[in-house]
Order: sequence, then structure tokens, then C-alpha cells
Amino acid sequence: MRQKRLFGVVAVLLGLMLLFSACGSKEEKKMPSSGGTGIQAPQASSPPLEGIPTPRLGPAGAVVEVDGAILTEKQLDRELKEKMAAMKGKIPAAKMEEARKGLRQRVIEDFVVRTLLTNEVKRRNIQLADREVNEAMEQLKASFPPGTTLETLMKKNKITREKLREEIVFGLKINKLVLSQPKAKEKPTEKEIQGFYRKNTDKFKSPESVRVRHILIAKAPADDAAAIRDKKNKADGVQKQLAAGGNFAELAKTNSDCPSKEAGGDLGTFTRGQMVKPFEDAAFSQKINAIGPVVETEYGYHVIQVLEKHPPKTMPLDAQAKEMISSYLQRQKQQATFNHLVRELRGKANVVLYQP
Repeated sequence: MRQKRLFGVVAVLLGLMLLFSACGSKEEKKMPSSGGTGIQAPQASSPPLEGIPTPRLGPAGAVVEVDGAILTEKQLDRELKEKMAAMKGKIPAAKMEEARKGLRQRVIEDFVVRTLLTNEVKRRNIQLADREVNEAMEQLKASFPPGTTLETLMKKNKITREKLREEIVFGLKINKLVLSQPKAKEKPTEKEIQGFYRKNTDKFKSPESVRVRHILIAKAPADDAAAIRDKKNKADGVQKQLAAGGNFAELAKTNSDCPSKEAGGDLGTFTRGQMVKPFEDAAFSQKINAIGPVVETEYGYHVIQVLEKHPPKTMPLDAQAKEMISSYLQRQKQQATFNHLVRELRGKANVVLYQP
């Protein structure tokens, strides 16, 4: 049941890919993990257009035709304008034309795949209950990053709730279509799980990390030499109070210019490469609980205390790891089933791609 729900979310996102995606043919997501594994989950994506005849002209301004369904040049241009507008300012101007060409191909491919799948869903008369649609909506909401709501996404993408529901219904029907294939239901074997772990041990490694708290006396662009000197002296004074046994959390709340002061200066746990170099060097070299010397960075003067140190480790092939790998391999099987299904449908359909 869990595997069906996992692929259900992917299928819903397939139905939404024309609405909530501005560029790129795939959007990578990390599989659930603990310990920092970096395994990438497969995405429901359309196989590239291959072996399709390309006559010079199309009827009624058609760009591509799939069993009588037509995507016109006018429709394609309208969609490209919307997507290019969303990309403005995100990529260099010199790359815009290249991006436009890539998007054009993407939109055409999506139209072909969507039409093939829609026709197959109708042929098989796949139906849904309202409960299934409502559950999928809740799963979709739960997948958003913190601070992102369904309403903000709909507004940003200029989509109505009715259109969103239509896309979710489409995604769920594709989900049922894929899961009706025997291959999509095959469970990974113990041998497959162990083999994946042996070949991808590096994916189950977590690097060295530290948990740190600090007090920041921030520098400002307008600071003159006197202001810089005063701030350095203030940081030195705070460091001396802490070295003499002062309460770190209290001194952070009254002196620090970092928002972390509300948590007593606690920055949480981080690995190398996440902080500016002078701060990182101090954090990974200091002893636990020691009050280090004042560290200067581009942000100002820091007084640092290391609370915890975690050496690098490899996640063992325990029940949790096996569950993660099994879920990942199951999604791979479902992805392969989806791609095979699309290739089969394309082979039976009359697909004509017209040259511009």
C-alpha cells in the first residue's frame, strides 16, 4: 500500500509538470534518508521523441499530431511565452535562446505523451472516487517546502482550483494505469537490495559534522576604523566573560547580532562546506565545550563554542536501510514500467511531428 502511495505522488506531479515547472526535463529529488544519503529518486518523465516522421507543413498550423489531436504553433508559442517569462532573470540572457529551444522540445514531447496516456485511460475506462482525489491533494500539500501553500502556487502559476483538480485527477488515473501492469507490482528481492547497497556504499555515508553555537558582533559596510575597533573590543570582552564561566545563552541574547540568539546562539549541526572558511576551520578544530578565540569573517566577529562532534560514518544495511532501498528500487520498477508503456502506446499511435 505504501508503494502505491509513493508512486501516486510521482504520478500526480507528472500531471502537474506543465504547470509547476519552468525548465528542465527532470526534477531530481532525494529519496527519504537518515544519515545524509544522496540517492536520487526517479521521476515520471517522457521518453524522447524518436522515429517520428517530420513533414515540412502541418494542417491548421499544427506542430505535432497524435491520432488526430493537434498542438498548433499558436498554442505552442503561448505556452513558451509563459514559461520563458517565468525564467526571466534566472538564466543569463545569452542562454535564453538555447533555453527556448529546449523548452519547445519539452512542450512537444509532453503533448505527445499526455495525449497517448489520455487516450489509453479513456480506452480502459479508468475511474476515480472523490476520496482518492482528496487524499492526493493532501499528499501534494504535504510535499511542499515550509512556507509554501497551495494558494501561493496556484497564484504564481495562474491556475484555478478547478484546473488543479483536473490535473490531479489526470495524474491519479495514470497512476492506476501504471500500477495495473504486473511489472510495476514486483517487489525488490533481498538479493537486489543487498546488491544495490554493495554497489552504492558511498551513498550511505554521512560526513563529519559539528553542532555549534556562537555570538556574532556584526560588521556593517558603513563602519569606519573606529567602529571596527569598537566591535572587535566588544567581541573580545564577550569572549573573556564566557571563558570566565559566563552563561552563553544569556550573553548571546543580549549581545549577538545573529537571529540564532533567540536559541542561545545555537546554529544546529552542519558539515564542511556549509559555513564560511574561517568559521568552519574554527568549528572543526576546537574542542567540545571550549570557548575559542574570536574569529573574524566577512560577517563580523564570532565567539564559538562546539557542543557536539560527529565523526563520519556509514549507515549499516539494517531494517531502515533496507526499507529505503526497497522503496527506491520499487520506484525504479514503476518508472521503467511507465516508460515501457509510453513506448508501446507510441508504437501503436499515428504520431506526426511537423518541422517549423
